[in-house]
Amino acid sequence: MTTDVSGILPVQAIERMFAEGSIFAAEAPVTGQIQPASLDLRLGHTAYRVRASFLPGPETTVLERLESLKLHTVDLGAGAVLETGCVYIVPLQETLALPRDVSATANPKSSTGRLDVFTRVITDHGQAFDTVPAGYSGPLYAEISPLTFPILVRSGSRLSQIRFRRGDSLISDQFLQMVHREHTLVTGGNQRIGGGVQLSIDLEGKGEGSLVGYRAKHHSGLIDVDKPGAQDPLDFWEPLYRRGAPELILDPNEFYILVSQEAVHVPPDYAAEMVPFDALVGEFRVHYAGFFDPGFGHAHAGGIGSRAVLEVRSHDVPFILEHGQTVGRLVYEKMAERPRTLYGEGIGSNYQGQALKLSKHFRM
Repeated sequence: MTTDVSGILPVQAIERMFAEGSIFAAEAPVTGQIQPASLDLRLGHTAYRVRASFLPGPETTVLERLESLKLHTVDLGAGAVLETGCVYIVPLQETLALPRDVSATANPKSSTGRLDVFTRVITDHGQAFDTVPAGYSGPLYAEISPLTFPILVRSGSRLSQIRFRRGDSLISDQFLQMVHREHTLVTGGNQRIGGGVQLSIDLEGKGEGSLVGYRAKHHSGLIDVDKPGAQDPLDFWEPLYRRGAPELILDPNEFYILVSQEAVHVPPDYAAEMVPFDALVGEFRVHYAGFFDPGFGHAHAGGIGSRAVLEVRSHDVPFILEHGQTVGRLVYEKMAERPRTLYGEGIGSNYQGQALKLSKHFRM
């Protein structure tokens, strides 16, 4: 590594990590795998169907834990279907030998979250999902559980992404206010900053009768995660239109795609992550996929932002969402270096300039 500056490591630093052996894979990274501030992780050749999700704990490796939990193995070489309601563990192609001052965090990719595929990364001796401690050396595994649609995956499919950081990269609300004044981090909606930039739900759309979201259908077909634009959205989704009051009742165990009121802007020297707002304001989960790379909303229409698509699922009881209700917050982190390439700059970014949008697998 050529810099000791704290912050999120950009594309050029991730490339150096490959060159220096901090990240290793038998096959070189493919085009588009390294994003401005994150790395897509590739599935290996075998999936293990397991009885239950687990964390290995400080004394155990993932493979040791699998011995007592696996039900059968699935060969991913030619492609295989991962069924809804099942839990799978897949060794990833990338392994790590991190420097002592570099840690990492993983998330589902945006397209994975919008398919309601619950995906988390596990390490040997891990005590938390999606968390890689500084100095970790060893393999990575993906826990995959399709919740709504069965999916077709194969070796090399990319469902998760990982972000590397040195030191403390999170910026305070006071500093965030300064960045907002200089770069306009959010437009429209409430524009509140507290614990990050707060985001609210748009249920007004463009007025009476306009599209405001989608609800996933049950008992739908199969989605190949590596084939963009292959599916008719009406085979998988029920469009939701505004009728009367701008509100929506979330039914338990249903999955929704909604959109924020606010347009989000992530300047080139920063990265951002979506986190839940507060469990005390409503029993629902928002946004499985949490990374916003530097440049998100930056190039579109002069940098006025792109709206945040929200993957929403209610817990236990029906819950009424009202237009303008705060549902999440976007926390910003500083970059250790400005990325050589920004989100949306010729790297196949599917969601730059987005409004309400399904995953890339559907024709729009």
